Amino acid sequence: MDLGSRKRLILQAIIEDYINTAEPVGSRKISKKYLTGTSSATIRNEMADLEDMGYIEQPHTSAGRIPSDKGYRLYVDTIMKQNTVNDAQNERIKQEFIDSVGEIDRLVKHASKLLSQMTQYTSIVLAPQLRRTRIRQIQLIRIDNATVLAVIITDAGIVKNSILRLAQDVQPDALIRITNMLNDKLTDLGMENEESFDIEDMLDNSAGYREIIEQIVPELIKTLLYSDTAEIYHDGVSNILNLPEYSDINKARDFLNAMEEKDLLFKVLNDIHNDMCICIGSENKIEQFRECSLIKATYKVSDKIIGSVGIIGPTRMEYSRAISIVECMTKNLSEMLTNILKK
Repeated sequence: MDLGSRKRLILQAIIEDYINTAEPVGSRKISKKYLTGTSSATIRNEMADLEDMGYIEQPHTSAGRIPSDKGYRLYVDTIMKQNTVNDAQNERIKQEFIDSVGEIDRLVKHASKLLSQMTQYTSIVLAPQLRRTRIRQIQLIRIDNATVLAVIITDAGIVKNSILRLAQDVQPDALIRITNMLNDKLTDLGMENEESFDIEDMLDNSAGYREIIEQIVPELIKTLLYSDTAEIYHDGVSNILNLPEYSDINKARDFLNAMEEKDLLFKVLNDIHNDMCICIGSENKIEQFRECSLIKATYKVSDKIIGSVGIIGPTRMEYSRAISIVECMTKNLSEMLTNILKK
């Protein structure tokens, strides 16, 4: 059923007023502040229809109404006016990133802090993931006769180290040849799954180093595929706790507990495959966040997704402002990382 222009205006008024005040909105307020040419009685009738359609709810017996998750979804998808980050905010993001250039993880961690400061919500950021990248270079370094340090560098600038203990001695010249062989076979290889690594092909072309390669390659695979412990950063937890929705101590404690569960936050941030995703209240797959809204977006290196950022706020968050900040943040983060790794 089409809402019609008046119902849409009333829904917009309820949502935007509730975002600003956290107080249920009544027909008299809408009539006086938003739709001055429409009577309270007419607005009450329209509100009754909106409630029957599931777009607004009555939290208690007062005349005021609040938006439902369905109402917020319609607002975000079709009613809301999209803001853009102003020049000053954009320059702030760029300058903050320039000032924090160093290790990639340090830059991403700073993005988390900046995101929470600018949105006044809680930020969560997933550092670059190994599985989303390709091998750029492998270096085998001899530590002693039977111990080798494997250094793996990806196209996203992620470095992984692994100590390999071999069953026999390996000479420096042999290690150089094996390193060259591995780079020849594995450079530019994606790391989505174990099937990407053709071990038999490497063994067939092992040039007399079969026993050593049989030990090295499985350890490399283990390092690449099974030790992907990407860091999760979060900031601004107190921003949420300062909101009236979290004045209840039990609700606040549940939120704090959820923010300490790294595996949970990883699931939240890893479950995104497009540039941006907005999950409102009950749409969230993670139960602990079904009274929140999440805005998640990916960041890239040379158009390849390597990580994601998100903000968590109440369902009455300022969607337009928050979305524009997240978009600007990921755009600048992607550009900065791409420029760093091209050098």
